[in-house]
Amino acid sequence: MQFELALVMPVYNEQEVVAEVVQSWREELDRLGIRFQILVLNDGSTDGTQAQLETFLGDSRICVINKPNSGHGPTILLGYRQAVDQAPWVFQTDSDNEMQPSHFGEFWRQREDYDGLFGIRRGRIQGLGRRAITAVSRATVALRFGRGVADVNVPYRLMRSEVLKPIVARIPDDTFAPNVIISGAFARWGARIANIPVPYEGRKTGTVSIVKWKLWKAAMRSFWQTLTYRDER
Repeated sequence: MQFELALVMPVYNEQEVVAEVVQSWREELDRLGIRFQILVLNDGSTDGTQAQLETFLGDSRICVINKPNSGHGPTILLGYRQAVDQAPWVFQTDSDNEMQPSHFGEFWRQREDYDGLFGIRRGRIQGLGRRAITAVSRATVALRFGRGVADVNVPYRLMRSEVLKPIVARIPDDTFAPNVIISGAFARWGARIANIPVPYEGRKTGTVSIVKWKLWKAAMRSFWQTLTYRDER
């Protein structure tokens, strides 16, 4: 494979920060001496995100994919399915600058001993509703697959492509929260898992797209999709 690492970054309406985020990841991966490609998937943004991403078109290591809006989960899946064929390691992070690239080096240094290294968001402040949904997601994964990943939906995860590839091949395209299912499948298949604390900073720009009753509706959808996922190897 041409690259050592493929980084998957879904983006939606992050014009104020996306260029800074992509640049910071490029600089950190360069500093670590990694052969990488960053897959930036612009999920039908309606603001100036696409224009901001055009500044990276001259760098072949940054692949910008502009696509119709399909939601965060399907966009991540699209990125994963491309990434697993490009590099032996896949990393996923969001574009909102809430978890910094400066902590990635610890993941990369420990990778040979594990199949999946998952962040644990430290310092995250959630409302009552989101705390409840987080707890239900964790309990659902533990019940359906077993325990392993502490923060089941964390957007800061480094995974071996050979383990990830058959998992994402079985996840339906319209899955709302594929990272939850992936966390469970890693545990169910007996993958070697590390949980690493990573400082979490609250969102400073952009808007949260799922609020109030939509959040609960999405949580129920994720709950059902997690329970019905078929994970036979």
